[in-house]
Order: sequence, then C-alpha cells, then structure tokens
Amino acid sequence: MKNRHWKHVSAIAAAAVMVAAISGCSSNGEGNSPGVQSTPSAGTDGGSAVAEYPSSFSYWVELDGDSAASLTNFSEVAAYKKLEEITGTKVEFKHPGGDGAQVKEQFNLMIASRNLTDVIQTNWLAVPKGPQNAIEEGTIIRLNELIDEHAPNFKKFLDENPDIANMIMTDKGDIYAFPFIRKADQLKVYYGPIVRQDWLDKLGLDKPATIADWEATLTAFRDQDPNGNGQKDEVPFLLETGAVRNESLNQLIGAWGILAKFYQKDGKVQYGELQPEYEQFMATLSDWYAKGLIDKDFPAVDGKLKDAKVTGDTLGAFYGFASGSIGKYLDLVKDHPTFALSALSHPALQAGGVSAAGQLSPTYPGEHAVVITSEAKNPEKIVKWLDLGYGEEGHMLFNFGIEGESYAMKDGKPEYTEVITQNPDGLAFKQAQARYMRTHFGGPFLQDLDSFLQQMKYPQQLEAVDVWAQAENQIQLPPITLTAEESAKVASIMNDVNTYSDEMIIKFIMGVEPMSNFADYVDTLKQFGVEEAIGVYQAALDRYNNR
Repeated sequence: MKNRHWKHVSAIAAAAVMVAAISGCSSNGEGNSPGVQSTPSAGTDGGSAVAEYPSSFSYWVELDGDSAASLTNFSEVAAYKKLEEITGTKVEFKHPGGDGAQVKEQFNLMIASRNLTDVIQTNWLAVPKGPQNAIEEGTIIRLNELIDEHAPNFKKFLDENPDIANMIMTDKGDIYAFPFIRKADQLKVYYGPIVRQDWLDKLGLDKPATIADWEATLTAFRDQDPNGNGQKDEVPFLLETGAVRNESLNQLIGAWGILAKFYQKDGKVQYGELQPEYEQFMATLSDWYAKGLIDKDFPAVDGKLKDAKVTGDTLGAFYGFASGSIGKYLDLVKDHPTFALSALSHPALQAGGVSAAGQLSPTYPGEHAVVITSEAKNPEKIVKWLDLGYGEEGHMLFNFGIEGESYAMKDGKPEYTEVITQNPDGLAFKQAQARYMRTHFGGPFLQDLDSFLQQMKYPQQLEAVDVWAQAENQIQLPPITLTAEESAKVASIMNDVNTYSDEMIIKFIMGVEPMSNFADYVDTLKQFGVEEAIGVYQAALDRYNNR
C-alpha cells in the first residue's frame, strides 16, 4: 500500500510539472501586453471593414490522433496559419500529452492550480461541477454581452437558432462557450450495426430486422461455414464491452425501448439498468454467449483484434463507423474476391417495429467547446477572433482548408483535392485533413455536411447513415447541466455504480453470474443511491425544459 501510495503521489507531481510546462498561463500578447493588432477583417460577416483582434493569446486543446500523425502543434495547421495572416493574431497552442485519462488529469490540475490559458477547448458538460460553477468560481467568463457586442456572426446564428442557444447556456441563462455544432441531421449519425453482406448472400439470408432475426442469422453464421474454408472458425457477432453500458452508442438495447443508463420518457428520467427490459436484454446476450453467437473473448477484444477478425474473414457482424469501419475495411480488403459490408437497421423486438434508440450525436455534443478564462485580459478581442469561425471565411477554413491546395470549387461547391483524398505522403483521409482544417475533429465552428459526405467514398457508407438514422431517438437526454452540488453528488454515486456495473454486466453475459441474481444486482444499485441520482437528473431536466 505504501509503495502504491507514493507511486500515485509521484505521478500527480509529474503531471503537475507537465501542466505547468504546457499551460504557460496567459499569453504575452493580450495576457500581459496592452498591444492591439488592427487588420482588415477580410470577409467577416456583419462587422465593420476593420476589426481589432488580439496580438496573441494562449489556447489549451488536445492534440488529436489524426493531427499527431504529422503535426506537433496546431500552429502548423494551414487554417490557423491563414487566420494569423487575416488577423495578425499569434495563437499559442498548448497541448496536453498522453492518453484520455492523462489529458483529463492535466486539465483538472490546470483548473485547480489556476494556471490558466486564455482559452480552453474541452467538453464543458463533462467538467466536474459544471460550467455554471466555473463561471461563479471565476474560472471562465460569461459570454452573453460579449457575443452581443463583438460576435456578429455567432449572434446572428444564435438568433436564428434559439434551440441551440438554449443548449449552450446554463440554467441561469449564462452562455459559457463557443460550441462545435453538427446542425445537419446526417452529421449526427455515424455508427451502427454492420454485417458481412457476402455471407448473407452466400447463405441466402435477408438482412435481420428483429432480435429473433438476429439470432437466426448469427446461428447460420456459426453453423453454415459462410467464409467457405471448411472450418468452424466464424465469429458470428462481436459485442464490444465499452458499448454495452454506453447511452450514446446503444448497441442493440434500443430494441427493448430503453437505454443502459439515464434516459427520459414523457419528461421523466429513468435509469435503464433498473428496468425489467434491461434484465431481458442481459438474458438475451447471456443466451447468445452460451450458444457461441458472441465472440467468446469479447471483453478482451481491442481495435487491433477487431481489425484482424474482420480482415481475417472470420467476423460476421459487428458495430462500427461509416467512415472509420466500413470505409477502412473496404479499403483494407479490396483484393478479397467477394468481401462486402452493409449496414443493418437497429433491431426491434417485433416485426415492423422501430428501435427506440441508436447512435445519435446531439446538435451540440458538448465536446470541443471553447471558453474564455478569467486570465484573458482583453476577452472582447478574443471573442472577435473566435467569431470568425461562424462567418463564411472561417467556415471554409475550418471545414475545407485552403482553396487551391486542399480544395477547389466545382459547380459552386468545395471539393477536396487529391492532397486530401489521395495524399502523396500516404496519410489517411482524416490525417490529411488535419494538416489543413479542423472538421475531422472539432472546434468552435459549424461542421459542414459537404465535408462529411466527401469522406464517404463508397455507396455503402452513405447508405449506412440513412439506415442507422431510422431509429426513433426520442428518449436521449438533452445537454442538461448540473449544479456544483448536484455534480458532486452524482459523481459520488455513479463512481460506485459504474465500477460495480461494468464488472457485473460482463459476468451476466458470460454466465459467471446467473441471471437469477439480477434482482440482487438492482437492489445493490439502489443501495449505492442510483435513485437519488435519478432525482438529480430529473431536477436538471426540468430546469432545462423551463429555460
């Protein structure tokens, strides 16, 4: 215990040193210097011909994996280089290092130490104690008046989209961030069930539409040698551990009309794992596992193993992404004589029914939201700079990059050049995008539908988006915000719940824990206080609906 304790202390100390190094506090331009850079606005919407922008400011943001493939800092991105030409503003990007857990730890240390950059980009809906508390504690600033006075592009957008304005404010009416917005419906759906279409064709099977259909199809994959190698080596279905209790991805569970965790019906918050339908869901998965329809090693399968199973001609059905799965695998297995993938609809229980939920990203997903901290000395100038992302020129820069390099106009529409679609340096599509723009990841702008659609080089990808969008998707919670007290209470409860449930759900599926003990499982969740957490979410939902 003693050694573990000191290892933990040492890790925190090391992380603190790293945070101090990467955060760098406020920039020496607008943070510590009164200098102002005045330059032409070069096409901003709704403003005067000349606008004042900051000479520099510091910007904390994660360096995503696609960017890290060829870049070390966002200052190398062509869109940001162009913005510096337009505004004269030098943005000092500060990137935390490490994986997701390390990034989160560095963020928390930065906030606790008050060693703040001028601007921070992260998911503020997931920040401990929430954005309202961050405003009240003086970590970030309220933006309402600054947007009214200095952000004509963004103000126009909010005036035209009051529902989105409601999403980015707290229960007290404080706007806290410049958001990443997926406005078009097709941008919100990108994940769902995928099947080996050539296996279906070989066995003369229709696409399964109900849970019973799924079982029949998976059984045929198990028994009828669809890969034709004379061996019983097919894996009918890969269930992924991280998606079983994920109310954003919703693997299969929508068939039972619920989500795994928090959801709503008729304005009332419910928790899926307390419901009898969840027991039915678990019983189905447990039965499938016992019959060999689910990969026997599913808890240990990571992305590389999944790739190997798909490209190795052994996996029949799985969940994945239109771009990152269908597109990737069709590229990787292009020399296979019959290999074919297609999307399945989210299954229902009854024939002709529609799943209650699939994957659906909110219009405002919370992630990639940009706030201005109390450290910024001239926030109105930073607001003007951020506002460019919501004007026409910024929109094109963030979504398509540089005209004549990463895109060209054809028939009035931007079309990516071969620098993106067939990168000469061998970069994948999104990795090539990362050199020029930000649409592959996110930031303070509106994602463009044409940009997304151009990722879809195969008709099966576009078909998948339409097929997966057919779920009802009415029971997901909106982007509610919790008070500091509520956030602390829910965190305390759900830390115990999630640790316990993540372990127990795998035991139920694998048969280590008999389904006869499910009532005891529910009782334990209640003892942890999950019903109290439901009450907190109900109060937050009521406040959201009354905004």
